[in-house]
Amino acid sequence: MKAAVLREIKAPLTIEELSLAAPGPDEVRVRVVSSGLCHSDYHSISGDFPVPMPAVLGHEAAGVVEAVGSDVTEFKKGDEVVTCVSQYCGHCRECLDGHNNVCGNKPTNRPAEQPARITNGSEVFTQYAGLGAFAEEMLIHRTGLTKIPEGMPLEKAGLLGCAVLTGVGAALNGAQVRPGSTVVVVGCGGVGLNVIQGAKLCGAARIIAVDVNERKFDLARVFGATDCVKGGPDAVAEVRELTGGGADYAFEVIGLTQTQEQALGMLRRLGTLMIVGMAPAGSQFKVPGVMMMALQLQIRGSLMGSVPFQIAIPEYAQLYLDGKLKLDEMISQNIRLEDINDGYAKMMAGDVARSVIVFDS
Repeated sequence: MKAAVLREIKAPLTIEELSLAAPGPDEVRVRVVSSGLCHSDYHSISGDFPVPMPAVLGHEAAGVVEAVGSDVTEFKKGDEVVTCVSQYCGHCRECLDGHNNVCGNKPTNRPAEQPARITNGSEVFTQYAGLGAFAEEMLIHRTGLTKIPEGMPLEKAGLLGCAVLTGVGAALNGAQVRPGSTVVVVGCGGVGLNVIQGAKLCGAARIIAVDVNERKFDLARVFGATDCVKGGPDAVAEVRELTGGGADYAFEVIGLTQTQEQALGMLRRLGTLMIVGMAPAGSQFKVPGVMMMALQLQIRGSLMGSVPFQIAIPEYAQLYLDGKLKLDEMISQNIRLEDINDGYAKMMAGDVARSVIVFDS
């Protein structure tokens, strides 16, 4: 199979011919139809979140089941599926409490259970998040994918596995945005746009999009933003003026210390800050203790939509099929695997919302 490989930090990915092992007892082999370019993978390319190299990155994919292991009963050849990084053990406290998205005992965390799935004859390749979706095929633990409703286009469905799940879920499940409330979203990339449409689905009365790139504002309005504010040193004051004292909810969807602190400053009394953006390892932002106490603010994190993906992804797919969830508008361009470096260059330049690799059928 062809795959995009990370061999060196801050260097272009290389396209290589690799071999994929046969499925183990709990594994599923998937032919990839589409794979979205997500900023999370770029964190590994840039070195902010190092992974053992060589590595096959990618995690936002949709495809068709080609083969299953001997113990897999929930999937069969021909099933159309979406993958997700939220693999889970099913028996830890978090899983039993219905929060398998924060499972601390994921199959991908147990090296002894990770055979050499991807090789080129002499080297063993790391699968990003146990997936490795920048490839024509994947070998995945049975808990890393879910079936989708009939009729869901696979060329678009991969976005449900990360951008949509993370953004829409942060509003619906993480914050549980109240109808009639005011929401500010700091960062209008793929995930931020989905926070916006998640807030709209919740019935928020006012949704303020904040970004340094004003070219993103037209798309933010398409997804449900009622107001747009240019990011920068004056953004906090402008949001507070627009809202008459601050928003009920502020979502930080970039992962930068500066914007996390700004988002906190955009809240009204009793407001909630949702940390959604993936910050570099070791980064910290300052929280004034007296402000937290006096204003009774809350700070919460949201990982992968704060919801079990195997329930949410089919539901979001049905919302799309029913015309209630936007996906088409998020896809700026379909590209070939060979164009992946150009796709990431456009992402970092702010020229696209989402680029999607579409593989030949």
